[in-house]
Amino acid sequence: MTEGNFVDYVKIFVSSGKGGKGSVHLHREKYITKGGPDGGDGGRGGHVILRANPNFWTLFHLKYKKHNKAEHGGDGSKSRSTGKDGADVYIDVPLGTVVRDIETEEIVLEITEEGQEVILAEGGKGGRGNWHFKTSTNQTPRYAQPGIDGQESWYILELKLLADVGLVGFPNAGKSTLLSVITAAKPKIADYEFTTLKPNLGIVSYRDSRSFVMADIPGIIEGAAEGKGIGHRFLRHIERNSVLLFMVPADADDIRESYEILLNELRKYNPEMLDKNRLLAISKSDMLDDELQEEITIDLPEDLPYVFISSLAQIGLDELKDKLWKMLN
Repeated sequence: MTEGNFVDYVKIFVSSGKGGKGSVHLHREKYITKGGPDGGDGGRGGHVILRANPNFWTLFHLKYKKHNKAEHGGDGSKSRSTGKDGADVYIDVPLGTVVRDIETEEIVLEITEEGQEVILAEGGKGGRGNWHFKTSTNQTPRYAQPGIDGQESWYILELKLLADVGLVGFPNAGKSTLLSVITAAKPKIADYEFTTLKPNLGIVSYRDSRSFVMADIPGIIEGAAEGKGIGHRFLRHIERNSVLLFMVPADADDIRESYEILLNELRKYNPEMLDKNRLLAISKSDMLDDELQEEITIDLPEDLPYVFISSLAQIGLDELKDKLWKMLN
């Protein structure tokens, strides 16, 4: 999928169907001149239903289909015949989709489980036919209920990728390279900043046929929580990750300071993200000897687990996967 096809934010309009009208009808047939009321009920209006579809991982298919309208219910008819229910409209979305009210921006619902279906706009109920209103004093009621109007509203759909491990780092820290080496994902890799312009997902194979999912988002720069760079647009994709893998290259001027800047951006974006398990991977460590590694280790935070890796030289990758698996389980 091209970068332009990755869409994780759309606005949609939903309109459920109006309920059908109840029928006003008096029964007539040969030899029965006063058969009484027999007008049927109106059918229910169609619902607009949000449905989880694991075959999607982006909201691109909704980018040019913003209006979703369900069918109106059919009117009731004679012989107490109920009108046809309006056809429901299903909106397929990937797992991890969040629905927000467009005015308050409050979360209305979240789609997180395969097969999950939620009614976003309920169809109006059909009106009752005149046979419901027959009484001892009114044997031939000549009125029925109209159908109830459907619901309509604008909503915001956001996508938060569902992954076990989220990669956090500055641009050109080697995140995409790591993903390409330990998974089958093929992210764009080049020797310049902001090579990654969209999130990438990959499945990491582990021992005994076990696996976990890793997500790479565009690099974060200082001030990302306030909107600088492009990484801030994708910070929500690591909100659901169980483990955050911070990546800082070995040639950074100050590895600890780089880590603290990244951590601070997450804190400003959402303080709850600091409750997640964290692991620091010092990438491009094939350029370090034992003495330099020792110097770096001394300066790292005491409570922070770390690992020295090199994706290109295949150094420390098994240790990295072991640590991640232990954290996930």
